[in-house]
Amino acid sequence: MIDFDENKDYTLKELNEIIKSMTNYLKADIARLDRESKERDKRKKELEEKLERERKEREAELERERKERIKADKKIDDRLDRIAKLVGAIGNSQGEVAEEFFVNSLKNVLRIGKINFDYLLENVHLQTKKVNDEFDILLVNGSSVALIEVKYKVHPNVIDSLDKKIEHLKLMKEYKNYKIYAGVAGFKVPEDVIIKAKEKGYFVLKREGKVIHEYVDNLIPA
Repeated sequence: MIDFDENKDYTLKELNEIIKSMTNYLKADIARLDRESKERDKRKKELEEKLERERKEREAELERERKERIKADKKIDDRLDRIAKLVGAIGNSQGEVAEEFFVNSLKNVLRIGKINFDYLLENVHLQTKKVNDEFDILLVNGSSVALIEVKYKVHPNVIDSLDKKIEHLKLMKEYKNYKIYAGVAGFKVPEDVIIKAKEKGYFVLKREGKVIHEYVDNLIPA
């Protein structure tokens, strides 16, 4: 671009040359600025596209991980279900073995402590509008009933459940005026269960080898 000296007198031709030179300079500068602007826009667009690709890749990765977690959780749930079913089957099997043992043993004896009974009933169901219950074993004579809850291993909460079972048994009209003796029977009966049963006036039947050991102190009929 031609330098312009404002103190100098220029001819018309020289002024035209200066104007032309300045115009060319401005055009070149405008073109440069336009190129720089386009370059910035291009870099901005490339950056935005890159960020968008990265965002989509992150989202795709997170979605893939989410699906893998769901798949893994399902596998874990399936394993837990199989384990629960297996444990339940083992528990049911153990309970059935214990119940069969005590039913067969008591059929031959029909006695709890010094109280004799006439017959044995197993798996007696009670169904009313408000109550649905089952009694594993009942020993019955003309005036008394022995209610026996059978478990492979007897836990303390089984002793607590006997109160409610006695109430339910009394709903059966045939036993409404009977003395009800309640107790538990099991292959494994911890000492704290035996103590708790005695305190509440319940009896305990425990398998020892092929025989039943009775804990029948201070029986209290309901």
